[in-house]
Amino acid sequence: MGLHKLTAGDGYTYLTRQVAAHDGTEKGHRSLGDYYDQQGESPGHWHGTGLTGLGLAPGQQVTAEQMRSLFGEGRHPDALGLEAAAANAGDDASTAHAAGALGRPFLVYAAASRFNTEVARAFSDHNREHGAPWNAALPAETRAEIRTRVGTRLFTEEHDRPPLDARELSGFIARASRHATTAVAGYDLTFSPVKSVSTLWALAAPPVAAQVRAAHDAAVADTLRWLELEAAFTRLGRGGVRQVTTRGLIAATFTHRDSRAGDPDLHTHVAISNKVQVAANPWSPTGEARWLALDGRMLYQANVAASERYNTRLEAELTSRLGVSFADSHTMRNDRRPVREIDGISTVLTGYWSQRRRAIDTRRDQLASDFQARHGRPPTAVEAIALAQQATLETRAAKHAPRGERDQRTTWRNEADHVLGGAAEVDHMLTRVLRTRPRPRTLDHAWTSQAAAATVEAVESRRATWQVWHLRAEAERQARAAALPRAELDRLVDDVVGQALALSVRLAVPDPVPEPASLRRPNGSSVYDVHGSWRYTSARVLAAEQQILATARQRGGRAVTDVRVEIALAASAAEGVALNDAQAAMVRELATSGALLQLALAPAGTGKTTAMRTLTHAWSQTGGTVVGLAPSAQAAHELRSAIQPSGGHHTDTLAKLTWTITHQAPALWPPWIHDIGPNTMVVLDEAGQAATTDLATAIAYATGRGGVVRLIGDDQQLAAVSGGGVLRDLQRTHGAVTLSQVRRFDDQAEAAATLALRDGDATALGFYADQGRIHVGDRGAAADQAYESRVVNCVLRDLTGWTTGQTVGQR
Repeated sequence: MGLHKLTAGDGYTYLTRQVAAHDGTEKGHRSLGDYYDQQGESPGHWHGTGLTGLGLAPGQQVTAEQMRSLFGEGRHPDALGLEAAAANAGDDASTAHAAGALGRPFLVYAAASRFNTEVARAFSDHNREHGAPWNAALPAETRAEIRTRVGTRLFTEEHDRPPLDARELSGFIARASRHATTAVAGYDLTFSPVKSVSTLWALAAPPVAAQVRAAHDAAVADTLRWLELEAAFTRLGRGGVRQVTTRGLIAATFTHRDSRAGDPDLHTHVAISNKVQVAANPWSPTGEARWLALDGRMLYQANVAASERYNTRLEAELTSRLGVSFADSHTMRNDRRPVREIDGISTVLTGYWSQRRRAIDTRRDQLASDFQARHGRPPTAVEAIALAQQATLETRAAKHAPRGERDQRTTWRNEADHVLGGAAEVDHMLTRVLRTRPRPRTLDHAWTSQAAAATVEAVESRRATWQVWHLRAEAERQARAAALPRAELDRLVDDVVGQALALSVRLAVPDPVPEPASLRRPNGSSVYDVHGSWRYTSARVLAAEQQILATARQRGGRAVTDVRVEIALAASAAEGVALNDAQAAMVRELATSGALLQLALAPAGTGKTTAMRTLTHAWSQTGGTVVGLAPSAQAAHELRSAIQPSGGHHTDTLAKLTWTITHQAPALWPPWIHDIGPNTMVVLDEAGQAATTDLATAIAYATGRGGVVRLIGDDQQLAAVSGGGVLRDLQRTHGAVTLSQVRRFDDQAEAAATLALRDGDATALGFYADQGRIHVGDRGAAADQAYESRVVNCVLRDLTGWTTGQTVGQR
């Protein structure tokens, strides 16, 4: 489920022109009703319990005028009619205008910026110079040239010099062309099923297609009802400190059939208004149910859980209505989870329709790169949209305009017949998909208990703390994998979430003095608590943290003598790699301390690899072995250059160790795991990205067999792989060896800038800007710039001693 903000003012045109009319650029100024009649698109409809405060009913058709009033101005959708009725009843202009108000109107600055005014004037001057009407449409290339010329002139006037590069020019134009507005009109939620669902809907017989559409609509409606319970809040009091319930959401829904590439893509846009009505307002002197702004934080908090809910309800609806089954595919989502597709739908066909989108993106990147090469700046937002439309037109055989559903289905069927090798193959695929009848699952209390435990285990493997939103999203995934029956789905998911919360440990201590009833929401929670904001962890994570901290207190492990360390340091210097004081101190401390567990903090570029190589040499001089572990395969591969596997040394992933010792019989363990013992030092690199529970498992195994463990990481590094966070506790309670001198750069100023960035000091960006290190570009142009820069660097290195004949990829 996609989510982005809609701005007030002309932000509503995104809805009327691009969403409601499905990006039909030929719509012009026809009404939405005319568009729906001529193109066969489904009209938009109102949705949400908040409509009761407007006198509207769910299911009523949306008009462009209503959207303009609500999303453009923050007024009643029928504000024009209400104002006219009040005027006809004899009210004065001010009173009549107030008849269509919903609290405060949106704050919109209508005045154009100087840049936009100058550009408009230059457009007119260009037309007059060429004998054309002043308001004649100009080619996109000419408009871009004028914007660049005007932007360069205004920048020069303001700064008494021309822009130095594309970064300065594009930044200036972006700021100068922006319309000032502080209001958020609403939020656009996009519900899109997986490609196999759209494929089945596009090719199946009309009765089956109708069931697919009904399943999608039911899943969307269910998710919106859930969002009304979990995300429909507003804020009262100074600074919005009180979060209170509302009468519900006001939304306009638009369902479309194809993508911009013309491929089957059943999806629904839901435009949620930022206007909500307080359910009950005891703080108002008159008790009036005021119109206020939606607390948009909750939509973002609930976004992933809502998306998983839609996916789960869609699968259950389709299974119930058509008997299809879903299975994990080889495609991975951004969160590294497999995408579930309808079992039996051809991946060749879904891949064919997905490739069109990639072809458009590739062509758009090319156009954007060419644009920047010609104009010396990346395209603005408006110009980028135009380039995307151009790419869409250029990558298909004929110009695509929105078509009726019958024409679309004929086209899609012909394409499917061609891709799969004939009509018989398509019919066979559909018969096989619809013939599948999953066995009904027998559920009992044991399943919910197992699912709750699995939910907590999955969440704690990715983060050290979590909120109820994380548990609910994972519970939906558990329910989806179990193919729960639709009738029992809501109850069972709620049970799983409830039990998962019971298995979790709440971190914040509840206030011992409860608020009076007037300061509580209907569910009993305090209006001063942000809904769903409580943080949890698990007993397993807490135990793992305590175990790690306790191990760090212990001594008695193998240690290298000072003499052996100095020999290793001297050997490194003799080979031309002299360690600085911090690196040498790190090697001495990690090798000679005898601590079972020790932490070293090494920011990027501080010479960690060199220090690890010397540490390995010192450790192995007296018969010791080193095992290098890392959370990812890439990090483990990079660690090999420091460990230099030989003489019993080994590198691998942390998961390989933890999974092997917890899931396999010892007889099946690889030799390097068996060989971990009193002479072993386990070096765990990138430790900040490892899950706390995995760290505890590995540390307990290694130290339990007499070995010692050295954690190498950065406490300010993003924990991108799993949920950690124990490094700072280790540093605070037991200290850490720290590398603070950046060796990657000869320029000390640049070295200092990298450390400043690590500390979150934004002023460090000034160094990179002054040095011309910050480059701007559209996605395609940036990729070209990076590639060309890489080629130049490789050529330079060839001239200074690199072996010729290697490719850029090899280097």
